[in-house]
Amino acid sequence: MYAGAKAFFYSLSRSATLKRLASKYGMRARDSFARRFIAGETVEEAIETSRQIQGQGLMLTLDYLGESVRTPEEADVATREYVRLLDVIVASGIERNISLKVTQLGAGVDRATCVDNLRRILEPARRDGFFVRIDMENSPWTQLTLDIFETLWQQEYRNTGIALQAALYRTEQDVRRMNELGARVRLVKGAYKEPENVAYQRKADVDAAFLRLMRLLLESGHYPAIATHDPLMIAATRSYAREHGIAKDRFEFQMLYGIRRDLQASLVAEGYRMRLYIPFGREWFPYFMRRLGERPANLGFVVRGILRER
Repeated sequence: MYAGAKAFFYSLSRSATLKRLASKYGMRARDSFARRFIAGETVEEAIETSRQIQGQGLMLTLDYLGESVRTPEEADVATREYVRLLDVIVASGIERNISLKVTQLGAGVDRATCVDNLRRILEPARRDGFFVRIDMENSPWTQLTLDIFETLWQQEYRNTGIALQAALYRTEQDVRRMNELGARVRLVKGAYKEPENVAYQRKADVDAAFLRLMRLLLESGHYPAIATHDPLMIAATRSYAREHGIAKDRFEFQMLYGIRRDLQASLVAEGYRMRLYIPFGREWFPYFMRRLGERPANLGFVVRGILRER
């Protein structure tokens, strides 16, 4: 059921027809179905949402949605948009924290293009005190993403971190390597449909891997981010930290905008650091469908929203 739901929604995320319909109807109204999970299509909308979130005692990272660009020109456009985003964030006064994907910046064109574009972002980001999280995509991109990250890390761009997916068999060795480097890791379960030869297929196995990696990061990591909406994973993290004398300021929890607001508020009330990923941009549909794959119960909410909008 777990793998099947992810596969179903992943296939929907690649539908050009559904994407066109979603683009037409999905963000039309302020109370539209997609706005539950997406802060808007413009940076101005994302900034407005970010201010509201900071007012609730939450930390944030802005995620300009987009992936899998096909040409150097498209990668250049995305890079310039990110550089502009840095300037807008500085002017707005909100927290200076962003996330991005290497395929936005040309990893699918060639590695050198991506490294150059990422450097164009990291340089002003370092100057202006930003932290930049490099998010992880599906498994064909895992090694290249890590290679690009480590190339820039060795060039002294230390204002960066990486996301790793517990669902992949290889992730324990990747966590150990990042701990050795001193890099900050964001641990997620993984939202992509992956083949059996590279990833766990059963939810119970993914959960068990997540817990093993959480413990490794809390023990030996460098300010890790435990990114989950699962109350059992959160409870296990809190218990492990408490039992091993790991202070609340040595790690943070992370969740996605619009999901489990009750848990977000309760963790902040208990003194934990809680960061929200705030996604925005016109290329929101693939991200949105992957979120549904993680929690298929949201499908009824979406269907009702589509019918209402039409």
